[in-house]
Order: sequence, then C-alpha cells, then structure tokens
Amino acid sequence: MKKPICFVIMGYGKKSDLETGKTFDLDKTYLNVIKPAASAAGYQCVRGDEIIESGLIDKSMYTMLVYADLVIADISTYNPNAIYELGIRHAAKPYSTIIIKEDEGKLPFDLSHSKIFHYKHLGDDIGKSEADRCVRDLKQLIETVSKAKETDSPLFEFIQTLSPHNLNEEEYIEIIKELTEKGDSIYTLVEHARAEMNKSNFIEARKLWERAQKMVPNETYFTQQFALSVYKSESPSKISALTEALTIIQSNNPDETNDPETLGITGAIYKRLWESTQDKESLLSALKYYKKGFTVNTDYYTGENYALCLLLLSGIDENLEDKIYYKVEAKRTCSEIIDHLNDVFNEGDYEWRNDLKWIYASYSNCSLLLDQEETASQYEKLFTELTSVEWELETFNKTKDLIIKTKTS
Repeated sequence: MKKPICFVIMGYGKKSDLETGKTFDLDKTYLNVIKPAASAAGYQCVRGDEIIESGLIDKSMYTMLVYADLVIADISTYNPNAIYELGIRHAAKPYSTIIIKEDEGKLPFDLSHSKIFHYKHLGDDIGKSEADRCVRDLKQLIETVSKAKETDSPLFEFIQTLSPHNLNEEEYIEIIKELTEKGDSIYTLVEHARAEMNKSNFIEARKLWERAQKMVPNETYFTQQFALSVYKSESPSKISALTEALTIIQSNNPDETNDPETLGITGAIYKRLWESTQDKESLLSALKYYKKGFTVNTDYYTGENYALCLLLLSGIDENLEDKIYYKVEAKRTCSEIIDHLNDVFNEGDYEWRNDLKWIYASYSNCSLLLDQEETASQYEKLFTELTSVEWELETFNKTKDLIIKTKTS
C-alpha cells in the first residue's frame, strides 16, 4: 500500500531570527523532529528542497502544496517563503495542515489564532530530550489531524461555501515517482557540498555551493557557504580567494544585516586578509563585523574572534591608551563568553549539541586569554577528543598560537 505523503515547507540550513538575533540550524528540526515524527506516523516525508531545482515555486511545489495528504509548515525565524507557501496550502485545502514554530521570535498576526506546535531549538541543534519529546508529541498530533480531518484553514473556516481544489492524480503520482529517481534536487546538491566540506575538499565544495547559490540566489545560507568554501579553498591563491569570498558575501549586505552567520564569515575573511597582508585596516574591519555579531547574539564564535582581534590590535597599536583599552576589552569579552557558556552547561542537555566541540574550543581559548592555563588545557582536551578533522584542529591551534604569541610579545 502506498504511503501517504507529508510535504514539509520550511527554511533550510542556518537561518537567523532578526527579532531575537538567534540563529537556528533548521535542518536539525527537519532531520531530528519532523521527518522521524512523520515517518513514525506512517507518512513518506518530503521537504521542498527535495523536489525543486530553483528558488522559484515551480510546478512540482504547487502540486505538492495542493495535493499532499499532510503539510507541515515550520514558520520559525519569520520565514516569508514558508508563510507564503502556507497561504497557498490554506487556500487550496481545508484540513491536514500543521504549523510548527520555534518557541521564540515573532508570530505573524494573521496566524495568531491558529494552533501552533512549539519546540525549543538550541541554535546549532535540538537537545535530545527536547527532540524526543517533539517526535513523540508531533507524531501524536499528526495522527490526530489525519484522523479528524477538521478544518484548519482560516479561509475555509470563514467562507464555508468554498470547495477544495482538485488536481489530476496522474500528475501528482508522476511527481512522487520522480522523487526516488531525481539526483539534481537542491537537497541532494547541498548534502554533497556538506560532505565535501567535512572532508576538507574545499575546491570541490565551492563548485557545489556555487551551483546551489545560482539556483537560489536569494538564499543567504547558500551564499554564506559559498563564500566560506571559496576562502578556505585558497585557490588560485590565498589572497585572490579571500578577495573573491568578500565579493560573494557582499550580496548578504553585511553592513546592514544582523545575521550573525553573515557577520561572522565577513569578519573571518577580513581577519585572514590581515594575516596575509598585515594591513591594520583589514583587522579593524574584522573587529567591526565580529563585534556586531557578538552584540546581536552574544554568540561565542563571533565573541571569541572579537576578543582575538582586540588582543591583536593591542599588540600592534602604537597609542598606549588604545593598547590598554584593547587588552582590557578583550579580557572583558572573554569573561562574558565564559559566563554565557557556563549558562549553557547549567541548562543541561548540552551534551547533544552538534557544536559542542566548538563550545569547548572557545572556552579553552577564552580561558587562555584570561591567563587561566589549567582551565584552557582542560577544555582543549575536551575539544580534541571530539574531532579528528584536520582543518578543525588547525583552526583551533592557529588561534591558540596567536593568543600565546600576542600575549608574550
């Protein structure tokens, strides 16, 4: 017997909620909550990027929105595409639509009357206990909605004389058939690109991210990953790759955005330009973007690098007052980061975060900058136990060496 289809509309990759400043990896919501819950309820789960080849809503997307047995819409981070697609679904079918959303952030007024399934996201991942709860509760909700077939569309609720749209079933069946045969969807392309990044094969990864970015030019996540892979590729040379990456990331408007990912990558590009050229203006630019990212989100990554740039400036600035300010601000920032990370540890369930190794790395480097060598060594050991990826170890050791060198110069 053919499984019913659950079609998922949501953002993918890392998305920032500009109201809260928090960044969420929505792929973790899909893979750790939505897909297992739908599968457990007996559905074949399909996300939008698994069927489309461009950022535009094409024929396949419209067909799935109208015809799918169940639609789950994640509107976290106030995602305009997901909200638009939810509107299409509500206009086409009176029932079998579930809205879900991360706990924090703005709720569109027109949806404030709707029943919404809430979940708590940690940012880079969802804690295991929360994921387990969500899978259990969302599965139960899916089963209830599927059985009851009660009207959940505000359009059909308020205008009860409307009739649902009908589509040619043969057309729908053809689309479902293609899902198992297609290898050029955005989803497939992105998974391939991530695999190459994990293998430190940045030259191949940049080709794949470039394809994804051209397919969906307004997708900030693809632009971020394209810029990241370009500067890490160091091809055809380190300077040219950094210059190209800087041009790429400009399409995300780093001077105007509050997106911590964009700000962090822009800061990283400028920091590496300074490392290659020793141009103070590049270091000041890196400081600016890291500071903004840390101010927006108290993010440990941008905070650690903000502190590092301050420390580096304290070592090269000739003005004594500025040197003292940079050093004091670097230490103050590191203390704030450590306080923030201690709060993360005290909340519990942090062991399941997929960014745990980087939390340990930041804790180690911030402790080192604060002259807490024993603590730094302890967290360095925790970091190295969680990774064997060459570029990750190199990144950590490079930062560590910069801190030691600058402190002793």
